Amino acid sequence: MAANDYYSGGNNPASRPQPPQHTTSAQSLQSISPVTSPFDDANHYDNNPHYNYSSTAHLTHTQTGTSSVYNDTAYHGNDQSHPYHNRYDPPPAAAQHDPFADQNAIPLQQQGKMGTYPASAGVYQMDPEGRPREKRKKKKKGWFSGRVTWVVYILTTVQIGVFIGEIIKNGILTGSPIQTKPNFNIMIGPSPYVLISMGARYQPCMHYVETVLDNDITLWPCPNTTTSDSTCTLSDLCGMGGVPAQPAGLTWDKRTENKDQEPDQWWRFITPIFLHAGLVHIGFNMLLQLTLGRDMEKEIGPLRFVLVYFASGIFGFVLGGNYAAEGISSVGASGSLFGILALVMLDLLYNWSTRRSPVKDLLFLLLDIAISFVLGLLPGLDNFSHIGGFLMGFVLGVCILHSPQALRERIGVDEPPYAPANQTPNAAPDLHKFVKQPVGFFKGRKPFWWAWWLVRVVLLVAVFVGFILLLRNFYEWRNGCSWCHHLTCLPVKTGNTTWCDIGNIKPTPVASPPVTQPTGTAAPVRLMF
Repeated sequence: MAANDYYSGGNNPASRPQPPQHTTSAQSLQSISPVTSPFDDANHYDNNPHYNYSSTAHLTHTQTGTSSVYNDTAYHGNDQSHPYHNRYDPPPAAAQHDPFADQNAIPLQQQGKMGTYPASAGVYQMDPEGRPREKRKKKKKGWFSGRVTWVVYILTTVQIGVFIGEIIKNGILTGSPIQTKPNFNIMIGPSPYVLISMGARYQPCMHYVETVLDNDITLWPCPNTTTSDSTCTLSDLCGMGGVPAQPAGLTWDKRTENKDQEPDQWWRFITPIFLHAGLVHIGFNMLLQLTLGRDMEKEIGPLRFVLVYFASGIFGFVLGGNYAAEGISSVGASGSLFGILALVMLDLLYNWSTRRSPVKDLLFLLLDIAISFVLGLLPGLDNFSHIGGFLMGFVLGVCILHSPQALRERIGVDEPPYAPANQTPNAAPDLHKFVKQPVGFFKGRKPFWWAWWLVRVVLLVAVFVGFILLLRNFYEWRNGCSWCHHLTCLPVKTGNTTWCDIGNIKPTPVASPPVTQPTGTAAPVRLMF
């Protein structure tokens, strides 16, 4: 039968569908809803310019009656004014009754118009032709994609700016932007004396040194020197406001009697983070900082990143100040970056099962750490800064990073305590719970939760106590380590010099004392590196 015959009823008037009946009393809707299929083409409705899923034209409610479009099967042509012009419009929710519906099924929430998504989500929208399309946010590509890592960018900018200042100052003082005399700086940068005057960690500028007091060293290299002669005082070399003049004839045993004259430029544990020894040094560090450091800041956020970065760098310089050679001028952000490397390694181990290629990532990290450690064994470099930075980063990582995936499943924590990089971080629910109900926060916790937090507390207390002890040892006790030098040098001898002896202060008396020197006083002693 042709479609027109069907809709017009053919020649049999009895078979012709009756128009909808309007009654004066309310009646229930008994129309049978067609069963929809998930394989239906959604474009059937999208291409219909008259289709409106939310329209109330499908169903007319009045005070005198209710009628359904599904009671009318007559063909009304292209009459747009007729409330039932679209035969295939789906019924409203109130008119749908599926005889096969399971009464025990979970009710679905009404989502509004078909082809749209809640405005708050911003995922779907209608295109000009009325078809739904996914609203894809344009993802920025490059260095400023996602969360902007301001800490890494600011630190990198400052460190590069300071290095440019080092080169300018070295050129002004010595006539060359890089050190070429009395020897060439293999890092392609300024002389160590310029770095000392700009804030490098240098022990004689920070406290009494036994070799300096017992040998009464009074002449030091000048920041502008290009020879091996020493004609400046310690205050001239240290700069940054200078240091008190050390009393003549002061010995190591009597140092406590002159504490007010002791050099105390304590900020040299912090300022070296922004200084670098040359282009090779800063190039390697900034490459690591703009790759792994940037990714880690995106993951854990700026506050945690700043905490680990500076704590690792300071702890590394404190450890080196206790056990490295007293004549080494140490600079660089290597200690801080080793702390970030520790975070990256912990994050990899914690989420091993979810990584696409964890073995390759681990090999890359181990190779990077090994190269940096081997470079720290070269003469004149402080490997203790690398070791101290890694230890501090590891401990802080255990304390501030989310728990390992396997442990989170055991203790019932699904998400880490910090927000993902591409979302706005929300306030931690555990923190709100602890503030509102301090006692209830600890109720119902599993044994693994208590054990893991006990490990965190013990490590945090241990590293804090270790930091305090290292500072006390640096300024008061001065206990050394007979074997620790093997961690920062190799027992290699070139000519008459052993690598492990480089950096130790070696006093040499001046050949002929000045004529104006008072009778009976010792000849001045010059410092030799």
